[in-house]
Amino acid sequence: MSTILVLNSSLSGEASVSNILVADTLAALKASHPGAKVITRDLASNPLPHLTPATVAGVRTVASTPAEIEARALADGLVAELNAADVVVIGAPMYNFSIPTTLRAWFDHVVRPGVTFTYEGGAPKGLVANKPVIVVEARGGLYSEGPARAVDFQEPYLRHLLGFIGLTDVTFIRAEKIGYGPEARDAAIAGAKAEIARVLARDLPKAA
Repeated sequence: MSTILVLNSSLSGEASVSNILVADTLAALKASHPGAKVITRDLASNPLPHLTPATVAGVRTVASTPAEIEARALADGLVAELNAADVVVIGAPMYNFSIPTTLRAWFDHVVRPGVTFTYEGGAPKGLVANKPVIVVEARGGLYSEGPARAVDFQEPYLRHLLGFIGLTDVTFIRAEKIGYGPEARDAAIAGAKAEIARVLARDLPKAA
């Protein structure tokens, strides 16, 4: 492993559960791969611009205006970071049953026809080389099971978006019920950290 791409999207800064767990994941990865390069994008502190009528053609079709050319350059850089990564770590808190708009903006720039996906025989085909992706999800309630599972528009959406561009080796780490009080929050973090340790010990390649 030579490059790790880290995406954080929580608005809660140091208090963010997803940020805490992403940092834990990154520390473990760096410990087992000390020479790895880390590319970090804090999409909350440094948000990407949402696409607008003035910029969308630069990402979706042909860039011609200065605004479209600037949008194309930004999108090309984000795709290059993704392609260069050997593993991707995404911090994704649940906001309104889905993902933060800052993370959605990143996907809007990298899910691109002819660049990260295409169609063959009428079916979509991802063009990003498959690689391990670890998604850390922070949730106020319990959505992985029970009645609230029906309104989980976060994990299925992320799985589909990633798979659509070719990233199917995806592991979800869930910290749930963090809104149930301090003890529940602490238990969720401890459980997620234990799961991160198990995942990294079992699934990811070791340093040579």
